Amino acid sequence: MDQIAFGTDGWRATLDTFTDERVRIVGQAVADHLDAAGRDEPVAVGYDARETSEGFAESLAEVLAGNGFDVLLPERDAPTPVIAHAIVSRGLAGACMVTASHNPPEYNGVKFIPHDGAPALPDVTEDVVERLAEPDLLPESERGAIERVDLVSDHADAAREVVGRVAGSGNGGDAVDLSGLTVAYDAMHGSGRGVTDALLESAGAEVVRLRCERDVTFGGDSPEPSAEHLGELAERVTDPQSDVDLGVANDGDADRIAVVTPERGVLDANLFYSACYDRLLEADSGPAVRTVSTTFLVDRIAEAHGEDVYETPVGFKWVAEAMGEHDALFGGEESGGFTLRGHVREKDGVLMALLAAATHAAEPFDARVDRLLDEHGRIAAGKVSLDCPDDRKEGVLDELEDHIPESVRGSPVAKVVTLDGFKLLLENGSWLLVRPSGTEPKLRVYAEADSEGAVGDLLAEGRDLVEPLI
Repeated sequence: MDQIAFGTDGWRATLDTFTDERVRIVGQAVADHLDAAGRDEPVAVGYDARETSEGFAESLAEVLAGNGFDVLLPERDAPTPVIAHAIVSRGLAGACMVTASHNPPEYNGVKFIPHDGAPALPDVTEDVVERLAEPDLLPESERGAIERVDLVSDHADAAREVVGRVAGSGNGGDAVDLSGLTVAYDAMHGSGRGVTDALLESAGAEVVRLRCERDVTFGGDSPEPSAEHLGELAERVTDPQSDVDLGVANDGDADRIAVVTPERGVLDANLFYSACYDRLLEADSGPAVRTVSTTFLVDRIAEAHGEDVYETPVGFKWVAEAMGEHDALFGGEESGGFTLRGHVREKDGVLMALLAAATHAAEPFDARVDRLLDEHGRIAAGKVSLDCPDDRKEGVLDELEDHIPESVRGSPVAKVVTLDGFKLLLENGSWLLVRPSGTEPKLRVYAEADSEGAVGDLLAEGRDLVEPLI
């Protein structure tokens, strides 16, 4: 049991550690957690496209059913947001999701999603961890039933409804009409295949499919929708002779999104966030929620519309919590996770693919981004990672508190935000952030400024500030 460690988003490990025996122990802990919370509704167990995921999901289902819970399994591997949506739409006690998300194929993982469909907060995951125990199953006659069900259709209906309401073809309130739009969709061999592309087609788009076949090795790569992994999609969209209007990709479990535009290639997620929020504000109103590492361009757009922005630590669980507290219209983070008001408070790359296409149909992303930068000022962003053992992270940050400079790159430090690490707000409007990774033995250094050169200089100063302390 000491090998089971819940991090930012559940337990994730390589397959030499992530074993069936340990997965069953997690299943028993989830059952005991639900029982202690007085939940007796059915539980869903989803799984991604990895070779071992379905077997692990079946083991979890056996343990949960063995504790008296009826269990719903999807008909095939499914996106994490589809499972999260099923919790709310079907009134379930919660769900387990077997996925290692964007990690390479030698990894797997499991996370618990509570009854509200939002990511589990620390008090929940800590309670699950405290209950880790060998399975203790009821007699056969007292066990719950395990059933295979279609969970995708309800999610697709909900996605069309919520996007149609806030970004439909008539500026809100109408169905999403993507007629005449050609979208290239890259599933990266993951669980978005046959789900995201089908949703886009159902709204009228013509879809060109890339890597939409299941491959348990993800083509020998990580299903991470970053620029270095989306070369074929980028070439297809940016080719001047291409008939493709927009590119969309999901990660392995389709909770995150990346977008490719004809002029910019893989669009910075900060600009994607800003463009989508701008589109939503054309038809609706409401604040935005963003993480401490996400662009201030969102704040400028919000201010122009008389809206507020709420900043959270990195991690979608904090975004989801703030969205619930403030009835936010849109929430997200620079790593590609977003959701909308009126939908489940879990990042949803399937839903966002439909919103992205609807946004592009209303005004092409490149034109909208150009307009926003002209109106609100240019922004550039970047980040670097520094190796740092987990047991040194806290000490480095403690020491950094005593080494905060009075200025960075010639601009005085106007304010220090300590929401998640140290974020130095500079008088010239740029910022530098140092925070610990929640998933790797690394420290992250982020920066935003008005040019790529300025960002590079800020990151260099951030590296020089932190490296001597590690």
